Amino acid sequence: MPVRNRTLPSLASALTVGLLIAGLAACGNDEPERDESTNEITEAGDADVFSMQVGDCLTSQSITGEVTDVPVVPCSEPHASEIFVSHIIEADELPGATEMQGIVQEQCLAAFEGFVGLPYEESVLEVTWLEPTAGSWDAGDRELLCIVQDPAGDVTGSLEGAAR
Repeated sequence: MPVRNRTLPSLASALTVGLLIAGLAACGNDEPERDESTNEITEAGDADVFSMQVGDCLTSQSITGEVTDVPVVPCSEPHASEIFVSHIIEADELPGATEMQGIVQEQCLAAFEGFVGLPYEESVLEVTWLEPTAGSWDAGDRELLCIVQDPAGDVTGSLEGAAR
């Protein structure tokens, strides 16, 4: 079975995002626990990148490398970012960097204001995303996960409706 990774790139500086993340090397295999009825994370751990979902809160702001596991916590605990959109990429081939940024603009930035409550250009919050790698794409991975991040970190609760 091939190792399935995703890449966590940042939005281009032209979009005024200061986040420079390229991915994460494997952190471990301590899959967090989830509430059976709400599916929310109830215990901190390293979530497999393919188990990540909208509403999950991530703790790290300085992630580098390819992503296989991501450190997560319940959103009620201090964290840096939150997944706010899941989009399945409709393409025959893995989009290149320019095409992927277009998809991110169409999916992540378009949903930002509705989620945060403030236009992206006016917000102090940043957007980044998890995208498939060539290897995960070949294995069938088509999911783009949009992430909103507070560069100051130490967020408690959801960033939904944060209006900042």
